[in-house]
Amino acid sequence: MSTLQLHPVLAALRKHRIATVVIALEIALACAVLCNACFLIAGRVQAMHVQSGVDERALGTIKLEGFDPQQANDLNARVMAGLRALPGVRSVSAIGAVPFGESGIKAGVHLDAAGQQPGGVVDFYVVGPDAARAMGVRLLSGRMPAPDEYMPVAQFVPKEAPVLITQVLAKHFWPDEDPLGKTIWAMDTHFRVIGVVDHLTVPQPGSGEEKDADWSIVVPAMPGPQLAGKYLLHANPEDLPRVMRDARAAALKLAPDAVLDLDQSRTISELREAFFLSDRVMTGLLIAVILALLGTTALGIVGLASFWVAQRRRQIGVRRALGATRRDILRYFQVENFLIVTIGIVLGMVLAYAINMTLMSIYELPRLPVLYLPIGAVALWILGQLAVLAPALRAAAVPPVAAMRSA
Repeated sequence: MSTLQLHPVLAALRKHRIATVVIALEIALACAVLCNACFLIAGRVQAMHVQSGVDERALGTIKLEGFDPQQANDLNARVMAGLRALPGVRSVSAIGAVPFGESGIKAGVHLDAAGQQPGGVVDFYVVGPDAARAMGVRLLSGRMPAPDEYMPVAQFVPKEAPVLITQVLAKHFWPDEDPLGKTIWAMDTHFRVIGVVDHLTVPQPGSGEEKDADWSIVVPAMPGPQLAGKYLLHANPEDLPRVMRDARAAALKLAPDAVLDLDQSRTISELREAFFLSDRVMTGLLIAVILALLGTTALGIVGLASFWVAQRRRQIGVRRALGATRRDILRYFQVENFLIVTIGIVLGMVLAYAINMTLMSIYELPRLPVLYLPIGAVALWILGQLAVLAPALRAAAVPPVAAMRSA
């Protein structure tokens, strides 16, 4: 459309300033909310699909609490022996934390004894014999802990223990270097890296890990007072539901002096479902908000366009009588809508960043990527053109004679 053809559109918008401003502001709000909501939804969906690094379909946990720590060795012995005797159980191991369960041990690490080279805050999985193999982590290099490397827990972890680290941590700690044999320091002791695994998410991904969900370290330890009450069960996936039912029932009989935590005594798959429940609810609410806001915006555009079509029947008739085609009338309303939506989008982009900055300061969310702004703009342009289409088609269908008589 040429500058001369734009002139009547701009003149009409100046004549209806209030209605134009109201719709533009509505579009601006829709743009700001759409961009930020889509960003939040993408983040939650990505978090819900995080790779745990373990064989979730074949693993479950039993958690006991309320027992006397002095009786931890006896509790471990009878509970693990009883659970291993259940049909379908392939292995039972003491473990300090599991993916999507309760938080484990979190501590800052350094790459030198003097503490001058910080490595960041990582999560430590303290695991008993056979737990690392049962978890199903994929070893990329190095080896698993040997039987004689499982040592008693001193306070939080065994002293000077060999450890497994994730590939992400290996690249973070020692870029372009072989991590095997390297040493890290934390919690008044040091650890020697003996293996690198592909993936192992922290116990509670998305709950404040410093850089990546795979910032995890596996520390082998002997069951005892500091490693008791939580057990990892390994079974065939098809047997696991039955095994877990039997294990919960058996735990009540095997440990009458303890309390069974039903919320944490589940399969890893069930723990994942429960852990991300709030994310699924939030995602659903955000989608509902987006749909409601876009629907309201579309209705506003339809209502305004219909009102203007009714007001401009004489103008439409004159243009048709002077030779304007139906396509010209249709294009007129489409261009008018495009200009209003564009004004709203420009304001909405500024508002989107303002909302994002507020969310960053209050909830520590990341900065809104620029990519979401053109996505929001295109979505609103398409919505505007679809919303104005019906009123514009009605305007284009008005015969010149009928329009002149209605005046």
